[in-house]
Amino acid sequence: KTKSKHKIHEPDSCNISKIYKMLWNNRAVLCNAVAVVTRLSTASSFSPMAITTTRTFAQTTSLYSAPPKRYLLNYEYIPDVLEKRGPYREGHLGLAKEMAAEGTCVSGGPFNPPGSDIPNGALFVFTTKEAAEKFAAEDPYIEGGIVTKSTISEWTVAIGTN
Repeated sequence: KTKSKHKIHEPDSCNISKIYKMLWNNRAVLCNAVAVVTRLSTASSFSPMAITTTRTFAQTTSLYSAPPKRYLLNYEYIPDVLEKRGPYREGHLGLAKEMAAEGTCVSGGPFNPPGSDIPNGALFVFTTKEAAEKFAAEDPYIEGGIVTKSTISEWTVAIGTN
């Protein structure tokens, strides 16, 4: 049987306690070191930014961010909209669905006075003014005379995510 040249010492509770204390007191340094190693290991190639840019686990973030801007397209309809919209409805809804699929039309639909089933207008929410203008320019309801007035307004979303 061969004896080892190195004597193995069982750690005592005093040494373990000192190690834990040292690690705890240096936790910020350790966190930064881990962040740097992570950054270096995920960098596609060596660059000075990989060394100088570190992220800590306790970064501060801004509590304020600018609310999103949206653009409202408001329509006013002719009184007999239900009778006259038929030939234009498929194109109108198709354009709205296409722009919603692209992500430029957030939502939209008709509105009416309380207690009435006849819409007297519609409201659409767009992500950009250009998208609202495009919709109004291409909407068959406008060309077909269903819309008597349209306006675009800038809207700052203060509550919600619309």
